[in-house]
Amino acid sequence: MTDNNASTATTVTATTHELQHAGARLVYDVRGPLPPADGLPPLLMVGQPMDASGFAALASYFPDRTVVTYDPRGIGRSRRADGRVDHDPAVQADDLHALIGALGAGPVELFGSSGGAITALALVAAHPDDVRTLVAHEPPLLTLLPDADAAVRARAGVTELYEKSGWGAGLAAFVAWTSWEGEFTDAYFAQPAPDPAAFGLPAEDDGKREDPLLTDRSWPVTDLRPDVAALTAAPTRIVLGVAEESGDTLTGRTTRAAAALLGQEATVFPSHHGGFTDESSGYPGQPEVFAIKLRATLDASRNTPR
Repeated sequence: MTDNNASTATTVTATTHELQHAGARLVYDVRGPLPPADGLPPLLMVGQPMDASGFAALASYFPDRTVVTYDPRGIGRSRRADGRVDHDPAVQADDLHALIGALGAGPVELFGSSGGAITALALVAAHPDDVRTLVAHEPPLLTLLPDADAAVRARAGVTELYEKSGWGAGLAAFVAWTSWEGEFTDAYFAQPAPDPAAFGLPAEDDGKREDPLLTDRSWPVTDLRPDVAALTAAPTRIVLGVAEESGDTLTGRTTRAAAALLGQEATVFPSHHGGFTDESSGYPGQPEVFAIKLRATLDASRNTPR
């Protein structure tokens, strides 16, 4: 029997693999045996634009599970040769479908974070038999907001400032955008550009303009409108997870909107948007208690009829 209160972090050696697929070399890590020794499906953890390294802390609290993490195409160790630089959730979903096939142990249980949650929703809609349970944590689905047009305008302002002044200015604007409480009103747009120094960020421009978080390359991800009919028809158990600290900020609102779209209430997870990360992230959450909540959610889903 799985102990829902187990919270001991254990370093499990990961084996690194490569998958050539559709003009990309996808790099992924496997912790534990394939097929899994415990009879449970692999637990796949997916981020966007975060790479596999962001899940190291969370994975350490599942030493009894086979955990798979990966770098999405064009991010981290995964190289692309498809002539594109954009991040398209349909393409990312196809990559995940290929990865799950390569594991040979599906359907998987999947924890998707942020843009990774959006990719996971696209995967379930396109390949419903790939995923047994999806925990979609804080998907920033801008199209679901009542003030979607204003949210998109605010997103464009982040990219505009990044293109004009560089990474520090762009990231400061991103933080201001994602931490704004409630709808994006005239008061939001009347604000002066935030000072990078106030967030501990450099004001100097390094000249680079390739950050997937700040350019328009990831706009197709946040522009996705979920296929509700496909998601509700899928055999997958879908849980929308919202961070307890998100309140009425952007991802708190988008997550609750997504949950309502699927006829459910969002499940509250500890800490903030990246609450599963440790000190290495620069903004640590509570990975131990987060892992306890995720484990309990996955265990409960196996005993809940779809």
